[in-house]
Amino acid sequence: MLSLDSFGQSNLFANLIFGSIGFVAFIYGKKMTLWRPMTIGICLMAYTYFCSGTLAVYLIGIVLTAMLYFWRD
Repeated sequence: MLSLDSFGQSNLFANLIFGSIGFVAFIYGKKMTLWRPMTIGICLMAYTYFCSGTLAVYLIGIVLTAMLYFWRD
């Protein structure tokens, strides 16, 4: 779970970037009443709190962002 190593600069930067993308996706999905962007947006905002490895944080964020782009209506 969480450790003191998980609050490094690179993880905080990833949290800021992917959290912002997730927030915009969530708001877009809420306005358009689309469940896919809302769900992926929530995942993008929350997953960084459960991953501690820097590489895992970036890979999961890139995959979720790609899903947001390619898996649209």
